[in-house]
Amino acid sequence: MTTDTRSGAGTGDGGSGDRHAAGTPGPAAHLAAFHALHHAPGHPLLLPNAWDSASALALADAGHPAIGTTSLGVAAAHGHPDGQGGSEARDATLALARRLAGRLRCPYTVDIEGGYGGGPGQVAALAAELADCGAAGINLEDGLPGGGGLQDPTRQAELIRAVKERAPGLFVNARIDTHWLVDTPPPLSETLARAETYVAAGADGIFVPGVSADAELTVLVDGIAAPLNVLFAPGRHTVRHLADLGVRRVSTGSLLFRTALGAACAAADAFRASGARPAGAGVAAPASANGPGDGLGGAPTYDFGAAPAYGEVQRLTGGGAGGTGGDGGAG
Repeated sequence: MTTDTRSGAGTGDGGSGDRHAAGTPGPAAHLAAFHALHHAPGHPLLLPNAWDSASALALADAGHPAIGTTSLGVAAAHGHPDGQGGSEARDATLALARRLAGRLRCPYTVDIEGGYGGGPGQVAALAAELADCGAAGINLEDGLPGGGGLQDPTRQAELIRAVKERAPGLFVNARIDTHWLVDTPPPLSETLARAETYVAAGADGIFVPGVSADAELTVLVDGIAAPLNVLFAPGRHTVRHLADLGVRRVSTGSLLFRTALGAACAAADAFRASGARPAGAGVAAPASANGPGDGLGGAPTYDFGAAPAYGEVQRLTGGGAGGTGGDGGAG
C-alpha cells in the first residue's frame, strides 16, 4: 500500500504555502496527517462532506480532523446533476478547491467522480492542481457517468497510476461501485479483485459504498490490503460497530447536504406557517407536524435559534464578526 507522505504532491510543496492563513498547517503537514488518520486501529476517520466554502469552513472550525467534499452537493449547489462527468461539475469542484486553498486548519479531500471523463493525463493534471490547492486526497470512482455501468478495472488502474505518478503524496481513495445503486450486486469476489488491482496501481484506500452487512464488511476488511472506507447508513450503521469490524474511514457522502436542504425547507415552512390566520378567521389552520403550535392557529414551530448567527458565518469566511445585529439574518 502506498503511504508516501512527501510534500511532492502536485508541484513542489503543493504550491499554496504562501496562501495559508496564519496558524494553518502547510500542505506537507496536512498530507502526513491525512494518511495517518487512516491507520489508527479502532479509531476510524469520521469524514463529514462539505459542498461549499462555508460548510467546509464550519466543519473544520467545529474540530473535525479532516473533511471531504460531496460531488452531489457541489454539483447540485451549482444547478447540475451529480454523476454526469460534465465540465460544469469539474469546474465547480476545482473552483471550490481554489477557494479553500490555505484556509482550512485540517486536511481535506475532494470527490472528483470518475475524473470527469478525462484520460490518464487529464485526470492526473486535475489531481495535481487539486494538490496544489492544498487538497490531501481525492475520491476516484469506477462507476461510469450517468449510471452507465462500471469502468474496466485495467483502465481505472491506469487513471490511479497516472495520478500517483503526478502527485505521489495525494491520498487516492479508489471507490468501487459494484454495490452502489444496483439491485443485484455481483459477488464480493469481483469487488475484491478490483480492490487488488487498484491497490497495486497505487491506491491508498478503498471505498465501497452500498455495503452494510457485517459479514460482507468483514470479508472486505480482511481481503483488502488498504484502509476500507464505507458510506454511513443512518439506521443501519453505528460508528462504534464499524470500528469494531475494522473499517478505517466512515464518510457522510451527501447526507449533510441533503439534511441542510431539509432543514432549510422546514425552517421556511415554519416561517410561512407563523403568518397563518387563526382558525375561524376564514383560513384553515395548518396542521402541526413539528410539535406545539406558536399560537397562530397551531402552526408548526422551528428552532431558529439553532442556526449560526450572522456574525459567526462572517467570522468563518474571513469577514470578521460584524453584522446587522438583531436576528443576524439580513445577509
